[in-house]
Amino acid sequence: MTLTLDVGNSNITGGVFDDDTLILQFRQTTHKNSSSDEIGIFLRSVLRENNIPHEQISQIGICSVVPPINYSLSSAALKYFGIEPLFIQAGIKNGLKLKMQNPKEIGADLIADSIGAVSLCPNKNLIIVDLGTATTIHAVSKNKEYLGGSILPGLKISVQALASGTSKLPHVDIKKCSTACSTATIEAIQSGIFFGTAGGIKEICRSIKTEVFNSDDPAEMPFVIGTGGFAKIFEEYGIFDEIFPELTLIGVKKALELNRLNFE
Repeated sequence: MTLTLDVGNSNITGGVFDDDTLILQFRQTTHKNSSSDEIGIFLRSVLRENNIPHEQISQIGICSVVPPINYSLSSAALKYFGIEPLFIQAGIKNGLKLKMQNPKEIGADLIADSIGAVSLCPNKNLIIVDLGTATTIHAVSKNKEYLGGSILPGLKISVQALASGTSKLPHVDIKKCSTACSTATIEAIQSGIFFGTAGGIKEICRSIKTEVFNSDDPAEMPFVIGTGGFAKIFEEYGIFDEIFPELTLIGVKKALELNRLNFE
């Protein structure tokens, strides 16, 4: 079995694969100062409570955008599973052609998302939108070329910025909204965050389509994928062609397959 971890600024999302089937998902708040023992005990307990013997884990892949926790993650994998984990980064085998000025700047999450998207939607031009702590929008060609993209504040950061940067605007829950013209402050913030994010995504996707995939052939138009914790609230808004909530974990699993010879 394979243990995969997607370590974001807000949450650690984990998944266990039995061959290609994702049989378990779990989530934990990210604590940058977590020790290796705290992480290892948590992972072992999650597996135990879900009737998965930790001895059955044969490989571990980690996608982390939180460098301060990486040493503890690596130490936990070695101490509690006896496995050296694979960290997703530009230098590993990823099956992509990284068309960036400095490939080392590409986030591990963007690489994992791209690997996962290419495996799920082969031979297609792709735009991948990941709505997490930040909202990332990036393009991958049907020839597996990572072409770059845009980064904008995530929904949670936007809510926090309004609350902390103003005297009277409160923190609000993030939710799907049906109207933009709201008659109460809380609903006005929620609609502004919802429609502002939706509009930003649609405009960036439109611009990427024109800049990168400009073609009169409908077959060349990019397939737009949504993923990340907040993607589902836009499910009926017409932004995405398909939503893959587990895209990053799938990408980590595929990266392990590409690099398997290095760990055998």
